[in-house]
Amino acid sequence: MELLNNWINGVNDILWSYILIIMLLGCAVWFTIKSRFVQFRMIGEMIRLLGDSAGKGEKGEKHISSFQAFAVSLASRVGTGNLAGVATAVAIGGPGSVFWMWLIALLGSSSAFVESTLAQLYKEKGKDSFIGGPAYYMLHGLGLRWMGVLFAVLISITFGFAFNSVQSNTICAAWEGAFGIDHAWIGAILTVLTLIVIFGGIQRIARVSSIVVPVMALGYIALALGIVLFNITRLPAVIETILSNAFGWEQAIGGSVGAALMQGIKRGLFSNEAGMGSAPNVAATAHVSHPVKQGLIQALGVFTDTLIICTCTAFIILFSGAPLDGSINGVQLTQQALSNEVGSIGSTFVALAILLFAFSSIIGNYYYGEANIRFITSKRSVLFIYRILVGGMVMFGALASLDLAWSLADVTMGLMTICNLIAISLLSRQAFLLLQDYVAQKKAGIKSPVFDKNKIPELKDKAQCW
Repeated sequence: MELLNNWINGVNDILWSYILIIMLLGCAVWFTIKSRFVQFRMIGEMIRLLGDSAGKGEKGEKHISSFQAFAVSLASRVGTGNLAGVATAVAIGGPGSVFWMWLIALLGSSSAFVESTLAQLYKEKGKDSFIGGPAYYMLHGLGLRWMGVLFAVLISITFGFAFNSVQSNTICAAWEGAFGIDHAWIGAILTVLTLIVIFGGIQRIARVSSIVVPVMALGYIALALGIVLFNITRLPAVIETILSNAFGWEQAIGGSVGAALMQGIKRGLFSNEAGMGSAPNVAATAHVSHPVKQGLIQALGVFTDTLIICTCTAFIILFSGAPLDGSINGVQLTQQALSNEVGSIGSTFVALAILLFAFSSIIGNYYYGEANIRFITSKRSVLFIYRILVGGMVMFGALASLDLAWSLADVTMGLMTICNLIAISLLSRQAFLLLQDYVAQKKAGIKSPVFDKNKIPELKDKAQCW
């Protein structure tokens, strides 16, 4: 196991020290400039669009609204990354990693805009609603089915296997910290529940999760904001600590600036998923009058996730005086921080929140995988095997070390992100043409722009559902 961990860490060093940092920041800066800072100049429009109601599809098709797509994608973002990922970044990379999380969110939201706009452009009509995502814009936009299949394999491994092992690991760590329950028991229960749900009964649990998870998310935000307000006089000192650790001479000499940069970008990406290629799978299902609408909605989701929720977690940890020497890590650091602030109830609250967040994410992650498995093949036997393997990875995550679970997720997430960034870079011009069309209609006084593919010759043959 140690040999495997060392090999995975070696791959991660190459991916995240050089390739992904350059690609993520490079694409984010390029998209920001080419879109004329769309994530900042159109933030008012993003908020307005949340009020869009669901449209009525043809022949009784079941479409979802912009807000529903926003809520679904936010539900997949809010969870382990916010409670455990931020803690891991701060523990390993220091307080300075929070600054790099902010930066990747501010710039990376332009990547989220591009990928989700493209997902809308290239979506297809499925049996009950629209379907789409990176595999589809690689197939129809670039004409590269092999690339779509490669991405589909990577996202199926990343979300169904690697991320689910992280979710399982985090649930087990939280419950061990709060109640002292052994990982093996929690892992076995999670595995059985996961298999029951993914082999049938998803509708009922999805309905319950759609009510419980948002309530828990709002509860966590309220608790976090309460702690921030209670410690408001210490806020300037905490912000100063974050900035000094991100840029300080002492940190630069000691090499911790690089660690903060890597951890901030890695954990920020895990949490907000900007440019990763996951959110477009949800964005494609929305029924909107113009592809840009869903691009703007998903850009707002990145802001909500990182600038609000991740920041709250970081502030709680830095206010609490919890040790940042690596003696405790992950979700248990968040639990310790909350316990220092609100007493033992803090640890219990995090354990319950993580159970709801992470288990719903396990199911959601599986369906990201299933949707892409169906892109590759329609064989039921392949889907059956995939479901069994997903259950096995839930158990693996419960028993694996925290470092191994996160390292495995980092590798697969990195490869999947590289594949998606290449595709959206090649297709980004189409997203910017759509943005120009949307802005032109707004300037002409049209309150709710409508996409007419015949008015943009370059996109006339690209859009199947428009």
